[in-house]
Amino acid sequence: CLISILTIHPTCVVGWLVLAKEKCSLSQICEQYFRELVILCLKMDLENKLFGQHLASRIILKAVSEFMSNDNPKKPLVLSLHGPSGTGKNFVSQLIAENIYKEGMSSKFVHVFTSTLHFQNPRLLFLYKVWNNSVSNCERSMFIFDEMDKMDPGLIDSIQPYLEYYDKVVGVSYRKSIFIFLSNAGGEIIVQTALDFWRARRDRKEIDLKDLKTSVSLSIFNNHKSDSFCTTFIYENLVDFFVPFLPL
Repeated sequence: CLISILTIHPTCVVGWLVLAKEKCSLSQICEQYFRELVILCLKMDLENKLFGQHLASRIILKAVSEFMSNDNPKKPLVLSLHGPSGTGKNFVSQLIAENIYKEGMSSKFVHVFTSTLHFQNPRLLFLYKVWNNSVSNCERSMFIFDEMDKMDPGLIDSIQPYLEYYDKVVGVSYRKSIFIFLSNAGGEIIVQTALDFWRARRDRKEIDLKDLKTSVSLSIFNNHKSDSFCTTFIYENLVDFFVPFLPL
């Protein structure tokens, strides 16, 4: 991947490798070329490392490419990944992080939260201070929330302002940040749709987003455990891309 991008601008790649050691990966000198590197390498990783998820691969590449190419986004990129366990939601989040940050998931600008682990106490205000510090140092920080369907409604409401069209939240702009929400909600419908295609002897790759989006949304809305998640993020159009993961 690095060899491929050298044909675009070799000096910029070298500059990024030097400047990104302890800083935000996007240096002012190399930002344009680095974004091209991110998109190219992410595309290659999705093609070569992610299997059986043609919908997720296509949507993720489109979402990240458009967002990284925008110098002045109006809001953070918000991705909602849905599907049963073991289908690649965490893996895709890892691929995105590895292609944006030199240290990948170990980067100090990537924050991973699991609702049943990190949000047992609703008064975790220190987490928001961590977010502010991270985004202050790197405007393209990433926040990954696992098990969103199990998160306390009050905590979901507290995250909402960070996803909206605000110039700043607590004095910090989150417009270039990426929020990824992982959830098993809607997994049964996704599995049923894939099974229906298999029974009809239709190719798996014929499954389109339109075959899933409406039915999965209805399934989630009818699930009392995920009402708050849907009402706050999906119903209020804070989610930019719905990403279904098919059973493997």
